[in-house]
Amino acid sequence: MASTSQLTSAALMEQMKLHLASDAGKKVAEKIGHIFQLNIAPNKIGVDEETYVVDLKKGEVTKGPYEGKPDAIFSFNDADFFAVAMGKLNPQIAFMRGAVKIKGSLSAAQKFTPDLLLKPSKL
Repeated sequence: MASTSQLTSAALMEQMKLHLASDAGKKVAEKIGHIFQLNIAPNKIGVDEETYVVDLKKGEVTKGPYEGKPDAIFSFNDADFFAVAMGKLNPQIAFMRGAVKIKGSLSAAQKFTPDLLLKPSKL
């Protein structure tokens, strides 16, 4: 997944994919049970975005848009998504300052916390 990407966040998505395949990841997926689409742009939201689906019903991460209606759609630029995922930027603050755009169910969106899905190792 990460090999054809220009995004720093692509490595995180690959780690998230591996994490969801683990026993701990499967427990998280069962607990949350929503489908999230992430649109991550290299610089400006809405421009040259790469799309990933984090399917916590199936416990998998795929590249490309979701076929159907995801529970929530997030749009980030690469640096802000990376900062949120690494715990350096609070997701609520990112939302309030416009660094993330959310469409769909806000209650489902609140359950998408990258720290629950991903325990980063070395990046």
